Amino acid sequence: MRKNILARLTIGLAIVASMLIAGCSSGDSSKKASTNEEGQKKKVLTVGTDTSYVPFEFLDKETEEYVGFDIDLLKAISEEVGFKYELKPMDFSGIIPALQTKNLDLAIAGITIKPEREAVIDFSSPYYDAGTAILVRADEEEIKTVEDLKGKIVATKQGTSSYDYALELDGLKDLIPFPNIDQAYMELEKGTADAVIFDLPNVQYYIKTTAEGKVKILDDLLEGQSFGIAMPKGSDMKKDIDAALQTLIENGTYADIYEKWFGEAPPEK
Repeated sequence: MRKNILARLTIGLAIVASMLIAGCSSGDSSKKASTNEEGQKKKVLTVGTDTSYVPFEFLDKETEEYVGFDIDLLKAISEEVGFKYELKPMDFSGIIPALQTKNLDLAIAGITIKPEREAVIDFSSPYYDAGTAILVRADEEEIKTVEDLKGKIVATKQGTSSYDYALELDGLKDLIPFPNIDQAYMELEKGTADAVIFDLPNVQYYIKTTAEGKVKILDDLLEGQSFGIAMPKGSDMKKDIDAALQTLIENGTYADIYEKWFGEAPPEK
């Protein structure tokens, strides 16, 4: 009789213990799952971009997807580093403030590395070397150099290094900044602007796809530029992104992307 009671007590305690263990285990598992989910969420970065800057980033009207040199490069970097991202299209002029307030984790939009920007945000190593060009109509005979812009109307894109450069020019009749560079090109074609100052690769792409024979680029570039991937000041992503860029250059991926969008091999550095 006593043995039966002891046996029953032993079985009962064992059941209670197993339930407690199962409960604790379930709680730990749930906690671990929650932690893992949070970790995954943190890996989805918000990346700002200006989707009107061909051929670096723009909307493909056929597929309704964002494409371009920057988009392909961002995808390759994300795969190399191991993060997911969501693109956040926005006006170029809003990108730097959004990085300063940390509403963006990264930004890629043909952003020129400049000292005044480096004072408030961080940049990756340069990933593209460009230059600023002067674009005029094909029949233009008066404007041959930057000095000939005196007394002329110049159009460009607001918030860009091209706009900053144009602000320093003396003697312009007017400087018209537009939210979208396509508007500046339209003003030039219509004759309401005498010249456009903007980044060489975008100007070349515009001529190739839209304005062959209508406009021409002056021979001398105004200034050299280097583009970098931007991030908030002190971001811990800089080291990983720089390492990924170096890997993509060394394994040929960068060259493949470059040739896809510019039709030639990248210049040797």
